[in-house]
Amino acid sequence: MAKAAVAAETRPWRDPRAQPFISVQGITKRFGDFTAVSSVDLEIFRGELFCLLGESGCGKSTLLRMLAGFEQPTEGRILIDDADMSAVPPDRRPTNMMFQSYALFPHMSVEKNVAYGLLREGMKKAQAYARAGEMLKMVKLEKLASRKPDQLSGGQRQRVALARALVKQPKLLLLDEPLGALDKKLREETQFELIRIQESLGITFIVVTHDQDEAMTLATRIGVMKDGGISQIGEPQEIYERPNSRFVADFIGSVNLFEGKVDAAAPDFIRIQTPELGAVLVPVQQGLARGQQVWAAVRPERFALSRQKPQGAQNAWQGVVEEMGYIGHMTQYRIRLENGRLIRASQSNRLRDEDPISWDDHVWISVSPQAIRVLDE
Repeated sequence: MAKAAVAAETRPWRDPRAQPFISVQGITKRFGDFTAVSSVDLEIFRGELFCLLGESGCGKSTLLRMLAGFEQPTEGRILIDDADMSAVPPDRRPTNMMFQSYALFPHMSVEKNVAYGLLREGMKKAQAYARAGEMLKMVKLEKLASRKPDQLSGGQRQRVALARALVKQPKLLLLDEPLGALDKKLREETQFELIRIQESLGITFIVVTHDQDEAMTLATRIGVMKDGGISQIGEPQEIYERPNSRFVADFIGSVNLFEGKVDAAAPDFIRIQTPELGAVLVPVQQGLARGQQVWAAVRPERFALSRQKPQGAQNAWQGVVEEMGYIGHMTQYRIRLENGRLIRASQSNRLRDEDPISWDDHVWISVSPQAIRVLDE
């Protein structure tokens, strides 16, 4: 999570007095009988790199297109820098949009592609090409200015499209799946380039993506979308560690979910009775009542594995390693408990000893109460 170390004073969303740069108020978009976006309220602050994350068809691209002005809301309104955008056409909004397809002109050089929008607006040729050169230098393509798009790699074309979107110096840049056409390794490298460029310019970015890892890497905050609405908004660590629902917990990363009922409370812990694990101890959480249906969520890396029963563990179970997968920095395990439940666990390979846990080994699996997230929906 590249943004995790950002100083608190640069996080205006934590300040109740801060004024948002973008205010989405009750936005709904219907296409006939189908509701693509439903009553969305959203505030984004100046200088953010905000990600709209969700599965295909959840409404994230439609919301982005309404911000750009390519779609008109059925209900609600959008304010950018305190100005109501309802009647403002796309070409007069302080925004620019970078499309997934990049849409570069194949017959133009890289330099001409970047300068095109400025020349269309009537800027003098020398000034337009000078600014295009600045943008190409920023994306590290100044040596390829004379090439045509078909002479570039996918990553280079992506950076040309980014330079073209930024050259007009918009207040807000909208990016629809900007890295979707790149292979995994190049996509990971380009994510950090995108962060560097955004931070150096200070322009507000809104990125639409379906890739959870990409959102976690890029974003100052993430809005997780489902069925046209926003399920949760938060910083990457908050979304991952403190999901507010089973959907968010399951959508962001991998998770084990155990259904149960609140059984009893003590000064320090609440006991949840589950069919699969028996009694599970979790920290005291406000708003839970005895008999209430809940789900205990545990991330795979939160489980500890050992050959011997861990001393003093408050939540521990026995099982057999049924499957495992080595993926370099960690090993993933599928452990079958005595009652038949399959548990997903992972362990950093930095922690593996000379006699690592392997297939068919009998193990103890444990988790501290503080590592369990209790969800009531």
